[in-house]
Amino acid sequence: MAPDRGVEEAIASLDLGAQHGELVTETKPATETVPSHLSHDPATNAKQSDPFQFGQRFLSEDDDVFAYNAWDHVEPDSAHYEYCETQYAAQRASPVSDFDRARFNENPEKWWDLFYKQKTSTFFKDRKWLVQEFPVLSEVTSRDAGEKVVLEVGAGAGNTAFPILRMNENPDLKVIAVDFSKKAVETMRNAKDYTEANGVMAAEIWDVAGETLPPGVDEGSVDIVIMIFIFSALNPKQWQQALANIQRVLKPDGEVLFRDYGRGDLAQVRFKAGRWMEDNFYVRGDGTRVYFFEKEELETLWGGAFEVCNLDVDRRLIVNRQRRIKMYRCWIQGRFRKKERS
Repeated sequence: MAPDRGVEEAIASLDLGAQHGELVTETKPATETVPSHLSHDPATNAKQSDPFQFGQRFLSEDDDVFAYNAWDHVEPDSAHYEYCETQYAAQRASPVSDFDRARFNENPEKWWDLFYKQKTSTFFKDRKWLVQEFPVLSEVTSRDAGEKVVLEVGAGAGNTAFPILRMNENPDLKVIAVDFSKKAVETMRNAKDYTEANGVMAAEIWDVAGETLPPGVDEGSVDIVIMIFIFSALNPKQWQQALANIQRVLKPDGEVLFRDYGRGDLAQVRFKAGRWMEDNFYVRGDGTRVYFFEKEELETLWGGAFEVCNLDVDRRLIVNRQRRIKMYRCWIQGRFRKKERS
C-alpha cells in the first residue's frame, strides 16, 4: 500500500515498479524557496523528516503542482476519468488470446518464479512505511508483547518481513513469510537477515488459494496476516478459497493488514492491447497477473467472515517535474478482523 506496496519507490520516470507494487516518492522541494504547505512542518519545509510521513501533503489551488514529486489525496478530474474509460474500452476490444489466457492462468507460479529469477534481491525496496500505516505492528514487536505470530502472504523477497525483524524487540515473536514462488522463498532464505533471524523467521512455499495450511502453521494460531499486493495476483475464481484459508489460520479477533491496487491506478490505465483478461483483470508483459479493485467490491468480499475495521482509497498524484507529466496512482488499504463464529 504497501509497495507492492505502498508508496516508497522514487519516480522520475516510470519503470517496472509502476506495475509490480508501490512507488516511492522523492521529498525534496523544487527550490529552496518553496513555501511550506498545510501539512508541512515549517522547520523542515518539505517534510524531509526521517522517516518521511506519507499522506500529509495536500494540494491546494494556490500550489504549483510541479513543486514536488508527489501529492496526497488528490482526486482526478473528470477529464482523467473520461480518459480512463476510453482506455478500458480499447483494452476490452483487444483481449488476451484464448491460448495465452489458459497458459497464464494454469501455472501462475511459473511466471512469478521467472520474475524473481530475473531480479536480484537489491531490486526490491523495503516497505519502510509499514508501521506508520499499520501501528499494530509496533504492538506485536514490542518487548512485552508476548507470544505473537505474524504471517505474511505473498512475501516475495522479504521486503515486509525483514523490516519487521529489524524493528522487533519481542523475544517471543514468530514471523512466517510465505509465497507460492519457489524462487521468492529461495531469495528470502539466502538473505543475510534470514540467517541472522535466530529462528524468529521462517520462509515457506505456500499457495494461499490452495487446499492446505502453510507449513508449520496450525489452524487458529496466527495473530496478524499481512497481504500487501497479493490478493490482486489471484484469479477472481480463487478469492473465496483464499479468504477461507486466511480465516482458518487466524485466531479469533486476529487481523488482516491489507493493501492492493485500486481501479483507475496508473498501472491499469497503461495496459495496451492483448493484456485484458476480464474486467479489471490483466496479464502483464512478464506473465504475472493483476486485478484492480473497487472499494465496495472489497467490502463485500471481506465483509462476510471478517469485520471491516477500516478500508480507504489512497490516491496520489505522482509528478515528473522534468517532463511536466502528472500520473495518478490509486491503492486501497484496510484492516479486517476475524469474526467470532456464532
